[in-house]
Amino acid sequence: MTVHTAHGYWLAEAGAVEPAPAQEGEESADVVIIGGGYTGLWTAWQLRERGASVVLLESGLCGHGPSGRNGGFCETLWTQLPSLEERFGRARALKLCRESAESVHSIGRWCSEQGVDAWFTPGGYVMASTAPAHDAILDEIVDASPPDRVRALSAGEVRARCDSPRFRRGLLVADDATVQPARLALGLRDRLRDVIRERSRVTALRASPGGVTVETANGRVHAGAAVLAMNAATRGVPPLRHRLSVTSSHIVLTEPVPDVLGQLGWSGGECITDARTFVHYFRTTRDGRIAFGWGGGRLAAGARLGGRIEVDPEVATETHAHLVEMFPQLEGRAITHAWGGPIDVSPSHLPQIGTLDDVPVHYAFGFTGNGVGPCHLAGRALAALASGRSTDLAFADPEPVRVPGEPLAFAGGMLVRRAFLRKERLEERGERVDLVTRAVTAAPRALGIHVAR
Repeated sequence: MTVHTAHGYWLAEAGAVEPAPAQEGEESADVVIIGGGYTGLWTAWQLRERGASVVLLESGLCGHGPSGRNGGFCETLWTQLPSLEERFGRARALKLCRESAESVHSIGRWCSEQGVDAWFTPGGYVMASTAPAHDAILDEIVDASPPDRVRALSAGEVRARCDSPRFRRGLLVADDATVQPARLALGLRDRLRDVIRERSRVTALRASPGGVTVETANGRVHAGAAVLAMNAATRGVPPLRHRLSVTSSHIVLTEPVPDVLGQLGWSGGECITDARTFVHYFRTTRDGRIAFGWGGGRLAAGARLGGRIEVDPEVATETHAHLVEMFPQLEGRAITHAWGGPIDVSPSHLPQIGTLDDVPVHYAFGFTGNGVGPCHLAGRALAALASGRSTDLAFADPEPVRVPGEPLAFAGGMLVRRAFLRKERLEERGERVDLVTRAVTAAPRALGIHVAR
């Protein structure tokens, strides 16, 4: 029997936690952080390292949103280098990618120094082509990247790492790693517990050039600066709501299958994706399971989460079917867990880290399902900004594209989703993509929206 919940296997494996106290009364701090996922927690950690006082407000439990239930891919920005270079130039794009690699290594060091067993495994990341139409995606990334950071893999090389019959060839990003995402998030939570206020939903934020006041149901926090680390809920913040959309991703987890892993030769701990727009992503666990995710879930209407964004039996069933297509040896093997969650998608498919106009309110969002590593980079940037320092680690689209309002964003997004799913099915079957499907999938790019990485 499959356990299908909103929170999934990782949080169950990491174990239950006792809620931290709620915010009450009047409090003051140098910085107030709204959101208790990776971005908020790493920002709080960096600020405390700088000697700043912090109050972190979380509406639920820290680490129990996307940070605790993602695929656990601790990635760099190397596969985003072509897009970064297009927007920020070669020199700055390379610096951001190198800094993102340093963040991945820093996460590993932090786990070791803090005694947090987050299953940090520096096995690298493989992107595999599963259709001729996807080969050019790999070529663009490899051609743009330093060869000591990203290298091409032949068909034999990629299948030596994981022998799926779908793999044509691939690339390897050696800097990337995997983690047990809930263990990492809850490890941070445990070490920041004194500054955390849980079950403390923010009801109002008032900002002026001189500072901010944040209200909750039972009190308020006065601070010199605020950090918005809200993931998909950023869609509900008026100055930012038109700068992202919210989709969903879902994961299925197999029973332990060490025999299948042996047949595949998948023993190096690599995290792997294909090169589709609605990507398949998969990795192994310590006890020999395969976690297999698909970024093809439904969109959320506006900022309204809940329901099918987290628990969608139809999408979970389809994800399971895709798993067996990728690894036929898993036919008939049990799926023990399934779960899903929201993805905050920026129009450029790149994270957005910056400051609202004229007020000390700083933000990070738009990690597009690849935030485990970049959230550490965002925490470094946000801590600097909130401390009143400039930093070249902050980056946002120079001319942000506006996402249409509702209901157009949801209706149009679902139409584009269907077209991309059709396009990818046809490409992987080696069939011709019809004119209408090509036109619909090209429409976002014409509007300045990058649906794919």
